[in-house]
Order: sequence, then structure tokens, then C-alpha cells
Amino acid sequence: MILIVDDKPENIFSLRQLLTINGFEVDTALSGEEALKKILKNDYTLIILDVQMPGMDGFEVAETLSGFNKAKDIPIIFLSAVNTEKKFITKGYNSGGMDYVVKPVDVDILLLKIKTFHRLYEQTVELNKVQQNLRDEIEIRKDAEAKKDEFISIASHELKTPLTSIKAYLQILRRSVGDDNKKFLEDFIGRSQVQVNKLNDLVTDLLDVSKIESGKLKFNKKVFNFKMLLHNTIDIIRQTNEDSNIVITGDEDVDVFADEMRIEQVLINYLTNAIKYSPDNKEVHVSTYVQDHYLFVKVKDFGIGIPPEKKDQIFAKFYRAEDNSTRFQGLGIGLYICSEIIKRHEGTYGVESELGKGSVFYFSLPVAQKAHE
Repeated sequence: MILIVDDKPENIFSLRQLLTINGFEVDTALSGEEALKKILKNDYTLIILDVQMPGMDGFEVAETLSGFNKAKDIPIIFLSAVNTEKKFITKGYNSGGMDYVVKPVDVDILLLKIKTFHRLYEQTVELNKVQQNLRDEIEIRKDAEAKKDEFISIASHELKTPLTSIKAYLQILRRSVGDDNKKFLEDFIGRSQVQVNKLNDLVTDLLDVSKIESGKLKFNKKVFNFKMLLHNTIDIIRQTNEDSNIVITGDEDVDVFADEMRIEQVLINYLTNAIKYSPDNKEVHVSTYVQDHYLFVKVKDFGIGIPPEKKDQIFAKFYRAEDNSTRFQGLGIGLYICSEIIKRHEGTYGVESELGKGSVFYFSLPVAQKAHE
């Protein structure tokens, strides 16, 4: 939109007619003060400004606009029938004008100037957008690089821990070969196996993240009984967490349409997190119910809880709460993988938590009937 500023309505009328006929959108102001108010409210690509006006003249308007961030890049063409001397033309340019046209005006020349400045302003705006996008991209890349460095550091530490343990156990076993102590050997072989499993889980999670990023995480969806999967998963958890007390409530005896292995992965992650982040209370409640053709699953713990400002980030990739990153091990990718799995099943997920009183992590899946409708 082009703004015409002139204290004479007849001048505005003729110029407005010329611009409208040539496809421009036009706005007008009858004084410098009115022009400033409109410029603060609206966006203009060009200002055609009369020099000689009562009150605030054209030069004062231009000088004022140079101090506005919003308007400082808008090109200004001065028009004048009175102030045609060189000193006034110079003042026009010094005030921020891009051109100074004296009357009587050659309409064709004026129209060419208007089209040129209009096009230049649009190109400037587009260039500014590109520059801002580039700046944003640079910041995003810097942030991603920082997160990558942090992740590599965390991953190195997490991978090193089980490797160090395995190395120590194997050294003990090596020294014990030939000893008549079968129970001792079995104990350390078992410990080594636990650490190998941890290492395997870490590598599996890393591979899953890579597959998610590349769109290659595959799913084998079928109809299966959720109750059977839930009980089998809880049996697995109990084998490695004998002191935990997992309580099941609700009607989970339904068929769902999903990838059984991936849903087991989500359950294991939710349950192990519930136990890990509840060091002083090993009781975990698992509740299920069906609503609107979806099965809802909730895993409630009575542990440390999550601060309100961090709940929105808990499913983010590589996110680890700083307060607990040294206290509890992990790469910060388990819940991210869970969220991606549930999203690929067209389900929902989330968390409800109160600091110091525990958390409830939940997800939903379509029941078999939903899948076949």
C-alpha cells in the first residue's frame, strides 16, 4: 500500500486516481501528524510526501520517520511546487527522502519512479526476511551443535559405565578360573550379563532414534490381547526389580491394533522409569480403561515428581532434567522414543505430575474395533 500525504485534497485525488488505475493500493493523509499516526498503525511500501504543509512539513515528517524502526526503511518521494531550489532538494535527501520531484510533474516519469521504488522496497523486505531466516537457522544450528556435543558427552559416559563394569567382572573371573567356587563364578557372570544388557539397551535406543530421524522405524501392527502383553511385561520388570510392587487395576482385557514389540518397549520404559525415579517408594500402579474405542494406560509412581516448568519438555529428544542428570542414569531418549511410537499408532501420550508426590505417565491405543472401522 502506498501512502500519499498532501494538505490539498485535489492533489491527492489526481495522484490517487493515477495509482489506482495502475493497480496500486492507496491510502491518504491530509497532514504530517495524520501521516505519522497511520504509519505507526499500517504497513506501507512507499510514501509520497508533499513538502509544503501547514504544521509539520514534509521534511519534519521524514526526519521523524527515520527514528522509527518500523518506518525507517520505507522509501519516500518528496513532491513540491514551491520549494524547487537546490537547497530544498538537498534538504529533502538529507531528511531521508529517496527522490525529490518538482511540479509540474511528468506523470509517466513519476509513475516509473513509483514502480521502481515500490519494487525495491518489496525486494528489501524479502531480503530482510531471508536474512532473518538465515540468522534463525544459524541459531538453530548452534543450539543443535551444542545439544549434540552435550549428548556425545552423556552417551560416552553412559556407555563407558557398563563397559568398565564388564571389564572389572571379567578380570575377576579370569583370576578365579580353576577355583572351586561355582557360585562365585555364576554371580559375576550374572553381573556381567546385566551390564551387557544395559549396553545393548543403550545401543538399541540410539539406533531407534536414528531410525526415527530417517523415517525408517518400522512397525508390524496386528491385533493382540493387551492384558497378556501387560502381564508378561510386568513379569520381565519383576525379574530385575524384585523389591518393586506393581499393582494392576482396571479392565485391560481388550484387543488392540498395534505393534506388540513396540508397545512392550513403551511399557518397559514407563515402568522402569517409575521404579528408577521412586528410590524411596517402589510401589507402582498401572491402571487401564477403554473410552471412545481407545485403550488408555496410566503408570503412576510415588517418586520425586517433575517441576511444572519441565513437564512440557519431558518427551523431548535428549532431554534430561539438570537436577537429576547426575543422580539418575540415562541418555534422555527413552521417553522421546515412546512418544514417537505412540504417535505412529495415532494415540496420545503425556504426563501429570506434582513435585515430590510422584508422576502419572499415560498413553492410549486404538482398540481392534477402531482399526477395522
